This record gives sequence, structure tokens and C-alpha cells, in this order.
Amino acid sequence: MTRNADAVIIGGGIIGLAAAFNLAKFKFGKIVVVEKEMFLGSGATSKCAGGIRAQFFSKSNIEMSMKSEEILANFEAITGYPAIFNQCGYMFLLSNEKELADFSKAVELQQSLGLPVELIDPDQINKYAPEVRIDDIIKATLCLQDGLADPNDLIQGYASASRALGVEILVETEVTGINTSNNTVTGIKTNKGEIDCPLIINAAGPFAKVIAQMAGTSIPVEPVRRQIVTTAALDFVGPKFPMVVDVKAGLYFHREAPGLLLGWADNSVEPAFDESVDPDYTDNIIMKALDRIPALETAGVSNSWAGLYEVTPDHHAIIGPSQEITGMFYINGFSGHGLMHAPAAGLVAAEAICGKETTVDISSLAEDRFEKGVISEETNVI
Repeated sequence: MTRNADAVIIGGGIIGLAAAFNLAKFKFGKIVVVEKEMFLGSGATSKCAGGIRAQFFSKSNIEMSMKSEEILANFEAITGYPAIFNQCGYMFLLSNEKELADFSKAVELQQSLGLPVELIDPDQINKYAPEVRIDDIIKATLCLQDGLADPNDLIQGYASASRALGVEILVETEVTGINTSNNTVTGIKTNKGEIDCPLIINAAGPFAKVIAQMAGTSIPVEPVRRQIVTTAALDFVGPKFPMVVDVKAGLYFHREAPGLLLGWADNSVEPAFDESVDPDYTDNIIMKALDRIPALETAGVSNSWAGLYEVTPDHHAIIGPSQEITGMFYINGFSGHGLMHAPAAGLVAAEAICGKETTVDISSLAEDRFEKGVISEETNVI
């Protein structure tokens, strides 16, 4: 294996590969990606629901998503490789005045930033999402610029484009330690040897804190299990069935092959690296889905799985250099929206590393915001 590099990216998921591609485009130097698993993107990326939305409550998250949507809509032109981005829309179902007030305020901010989002009446909902029960819904938000992406397409596209630009990607290469001198990164240790480098880019997803600790520092990112269920074929699910979020229940669902993908965030789950499927968690998802979509009563369960979110205290990512270790750069803590922010995150991280003005202002995503107490929580998370 290589013995030196200008930058080592730890993590071969969607965030790490997007960063590698953009750094290579900027001709940063010799870039190496190390991934501990046999296959790229087999961690959190492969377990995600695939949703892409800009309907957030904070300016930084909205702008990150809008930039990602622009990149995804032009992915083949940018990378040379095709990727599915089905702009079927995202719909948030609102069932009380508090939700309506919160989302109305968010819609105003989203529209001010150029997002084509609107509030719609309940009688319009079934036009887009048939069989969804609407008798308790007072309004919904709808943005048809949002949609669904195929994680595998993005992984393969970014990996192929990165390799074509000279990036070396090493799989089954687990980082076992980080070498430092005078609080400065000098390289990494792996199960296959050491790589000398002045810059480590932490794109380790749920394992971000583990990597930071290897360098003698810490980062406020915790792994939290989330579960997903998919159904067998359903005759009312068409190709443009949107992602639908039942705000009150915390349930979300979208078209997956001929059926639906169902998910729910159980906030009682404690941080851990546990990816086992909890039957009670699965039952909760199904019961919430049956309540919102009664037609699921005759549907079969096709599959279920669990994956890990990488969660920060304020549900915003951390993008920027470590304040304690020179040569450590973070792209972590996306709190369930890593896939949707990856194209933009990879771009702005590369711009920041190369000393360029970032396409999206990421000053509010700096690591030291927690120490300074300058945080603004993103509350529209699922």
C-alpha cells in the first residue's frame, strides 16, 4: 500500500467519496481514501432511506440541501457517471396549529432562499399520495424539487470519478491509530501499515468520535440506531409517489420498488453501535403506518433493517478543522441527512481545505460553536 499522501480520507461512504472527488478536481495532491469494510458505502450510506429534501428549519441546512439537489440533478455532467434522482417531492403532513405555525415560518424562510415549496390543502394530498388518510390533517407542505436518490448510484459514481482523477481507494483497510507530533497530525496506522500525511479528513460517519479519540481529541457525534421496514408490492404506489412525513407521528414513507419504505425515529433509543433489528421497533413502525395508510392492512412485509445515524447535539453537521489537532478536518454529524447533504458537503469541505471561498456559508457549522454556545438546533429531523 501507499506510504504517504497529501490527504487521507477516513471513510468510504458517500461523504468521504464526495470529498475525495472534489479535492481531486481541485488538484489538491495525492489523496487516499481508506475504508475498513470490503465494499464502499456498506455502512450508514447503504442503510439510509434515500430521501433528498431542502425543507429544513435552518438556513445552513436549507442551503446545503439546495446545493446538493442542484448537483444531483446534474450528477452525470459533473462526474461523468449517471445516478437516479427522482424528484417526486417531499410532503409534510400537519395535524395541529402548532405544527402549522412552525412549518409556515419555515416555508417563508425556504421560499426566501429560492426553494419552490408551498402549503397545500388536505384535498390535494391524495393527488400525490393515494390512500393516505387525511381526515385529521389541516395542511401539508409540498416541494416537488425534493425527492429520492439511489445511494449505490452515488457511491459508484463518486468512486469511479475519483479513481479517474487519481484518487487511491483502499478497502478492508481499518484505521487503528493516528500519529501526531506537537498536536499536529503526521499520519495514520492501519491494519495494512502506516501512511504518512499532514491532513486527515474524518468522514467516518457514526465512528467519527472513535477516530477523533485516536488523535487525542473528541467530537460531539453519537451513533444512534434507526430502523426501516419495506412492504411487498402495492397497486396504489406509482413512480411519482412522494416522500411523505407524518409530523405528529414521526412516521415517514416513500415508494420503494413496487411497495413502500416505512421509517420512524424512536427517540428512546440510547446511543450505541447496535445495528440489530428490534422486533418491537419494527412493530411500532408498522402500527403507525397502518394508522396513516389503512390500505396497508393486506400488505406483506418485504424486509427490515437497522442502521446508524451520526447525531450532534444540535442536529447540524460539523464541517471544518479541529480546534485542538492541526491537520484534522471534520465532515461529520449529519444527524440523518448525510446522503442529502453529501454532494454539497463534499464540495464545501474541499473548497475550505483548498483555501477557497465556500459555495455555501459553513461558518455556523464549525466545531467550536458548542464551546462558544452559539448553536441553533435543527428541529425538523426524522
